[in-house]
Amino acid sequence: MKKNINILGTFVILCILAVSCSKDDSSTSSINMIIDHNCTDLSKIPDDAINKASSDLYIAFNSSWWRGAEISYGLADLAGFKGALYRINEFGNDGQLRFDANRAFGNVNNIENSRDSSWYKVTRDTLKANKKINVVMWSWEEGVSEAKSSEIDVYLNLMNQLEQDFPNVKFVYMTGALDGTSNTDNLYLRNEQIRKYCKDNNKILFDFADIESYDPDGIYYGDKLANDTCGYDSNNDGKTDKNWATEWQKTHAKRWYECGPDQTPPLNSNQKAYAAWWMFARIAGWDGTK
Repeated sequence: MKKNINILGTFVILCILAVSCSKDDSSTSSINMIIDHNCTDLSKIPDDAINKASSDLYIAFNSSWWRGAEISYGLADLAGFKGALYRINEFGNDGQLRFDANRAFGNVNNIENSRDSSWYKVTRDTLKANKKINVVMWSWEEGVSEAKSSEIDVYLNLMNQLEQDFPNVKFVYMTGALDGTSNTDNLYLRNEQIRKYCKDNNKILFDFADIESYDPDGIYYGDKLANDTCGYDSNNDGKTDKNWATEWQKTHAKRWYECGPDQTPPLNSNQKAYAAWWMFARIAGWDGTK
């Protein structure tokens, strides 16, 4: 059974410039970066944009348990699949992307189980102490699924306050992972609330839920009770009976790579890693076109 989660203790931030790869946004826009399933084609990102991101960015990332950690796992193993260009480490050695996961914020790890706004305080304290950090990321676990509209407003307002107080840091908003519910249920409504706020207020959004709603061929599963392990209801009987990621992996050998976490198929983490690199490249000044 899911825990009752206070939204004040949940959030995701990622610092970057605001631009978007969504189909309805200008490729040269400097605002409204919507990182979604349209941003998962790694081949479209120029090598020089990857190199610039690696040299310019210092990313601090905390994730609750395994959902947000899909990004970390995917990034960690990508170089073994695509080459040294995509190497990361927590210190930024040897020209690698500096990706400090689950260390930058000390002992505050599971943000969603906090009953207060400790995530907000630790973010402020960390950024004051380390002015080199220019990418900060916290991920949702189950918080969006259980949130009220007013609680999402608290999240949005505190994120906005961080942006005002740290103008040299770009904060990325994030939707919650899919939970097997429909497009009329709470998760979808709260994710839409976050999406609308980001688009209306020129924010940066890593649309976690959207990325795991589509397979690499662009087939949509978000209206089929899709969940965070890529399971879905194939025959509309209200039961999860198939998994789009494992199905795709079976028919596309050598087009995906093994990585964790164990709770979800590798392809899910692969897609999150590709989208993360797209976002990092945009931070570094890439306009989203070749």
